[in-house]
Amino acid sequence: MTTGYRPELIHRAFVDFISTRLHPFWSLNVPKLRLIARRILSDELIALQFEPNCAFKQQAFSSSHRSGHSSHEGWHGGQHINLSVLIDGVYHQRSYSLVGLPQQPLWWHEDSEQKPHKNNNNLNNSFDKKSPAQIGTSTVTIAIKPQGRVSEYLTNHAVLGTVFDSSLPSGEFTLAQARLGQQTSEKRSPISVQTSLLFIAGGSGITPMLGLVTQALKYGHKVTLLHYSRMSLGENILQKQWQQLATIYPNFTYYLINTEDPSTYLAGSRHLSAASLLALSPSLSSSLKATLNTPSNVSLDSTLSDIQIFACGSPALLAGLYRACDDIHLPLGKQLRDNIMTESFSHTLLDIDEADEKAVTSEAKTIFLRGRQRQFNSNTTLLMGAENAGICLNHGCRQGICQLCRCNKISGRVKNIQTGKISNDGYESIQTCINVPMTDVVLDI
Repeated sequence: MTTGYRPELIHRAFVDFISTRLHPFWSLNVPKLRLIARRILSDELIALQFEPNCAFKQQAFSSSHRSGHSSHEGWHGGQHINLSVLIDGVYHQRSYSLVGLPQQPLWWHEDSEQKPHKNNNNLNNSFDKKSPAQIGTSTVTIAIKPQGRVSEYLTNHAVLGTVFDSSLPSGEFTLAQARLGQQTSEKRSPISVQTSLLFIAGGSGITPMLGLVTQALKYGHKVTLLHYSRMSLGENILQKQWQQLATIYPNFTYYLINTEDPSTYLAGSRHLSAASLLALSPSLSSSLKATLNTPSNVSLDSTLSDIQIFACGSPALLAGLYRACDDIHLPLGKQLRDNIMTESFSHTLLDIDEADEKAVTSEAKTIFLRGRQRQFNSNTTLLMGAENAGICLNHGCRQGICQLCRCNKISGRVKNIQTGKISNDGYESIQTCINVPMTDVVLDI
């Protein structure tokens, strides 16, 4: 026997093999979620609540502790999980944003007259026996739009009590990952409490905002929320959450835009524009008026340089945001679009120029995969370039939605073909399916 080798008397994989056959929810290694309740949030959104198994809780909370965050956090607002869903004998994997924060009761649990989703009677489980506080702090909740094969199955057909394999919470759409402007340093400098935060959401894009806004307010940021939706104010159940937060936090302002009601429009338009941003708050007003009515070389107040924008919604909404930011000129050559972090829930790319639409650069760049000690040349997306070279990389939707292709870039600059934004030269998380190399790139793969 090799010196120093200590064999496991009982392998964890063997224990998992036995335990999952005794009960599908039991596992030492695999994070699993059990569906326990549904809740109608609006005509567009259904909240699904899951009970996590011990493997999920142990790994989620210990990973946050190892990463330097408080061990009670578990995950951050804006992060997501990947669910594996078995439909007609075929596994499908989808990414869903987490609602709220761990150890935080969700606002609808305070409603004594809550009406659960019609399919809640499929299982007589402990959901009805727990107190509202217990429900909110012991579950994982997502909010989804019941369209598409997997989402429709989860909202209308999956029996309560069904167990799903899950990933741990992950994602870069968080306060911890936000940085103002393009910085060359590999070390991330977190946004300060003095930084104002603007959250812009369209339709179901509000789901990652539910945790992000709450977390930002707890950290002491000044927060403005702009939500575009087809629901009227009376039908918007989420308004209760925003009203509660506005009561607790004086530095929180929200605007609900019903796209069918002109009386709710900003600057008289249902579309997002520079004039819409102007109407958001007095703190933005003076700078935006100056930028809209003066030449771009005029020295302006730099308050806009200190605003971090989070946006999630349709390609049309995100494209409008980038056009609005391009109409705003900041001093010292800064660009407001560099302060934007986005997520998109649609399969349609943004309106981009012809070169980006072809997803090619002028000449091939060298892409080095550090973990595999291999390299290839690419003048198209990193994923397509690897495949052209006969190298298989993880991927899913190939359109920037599912996050399965996300990896860490060690060095080099890439361009996001959906937003047109060019990355910094240092370490950051990127998606290979929607980024083209602008220089030689090193990936941690």
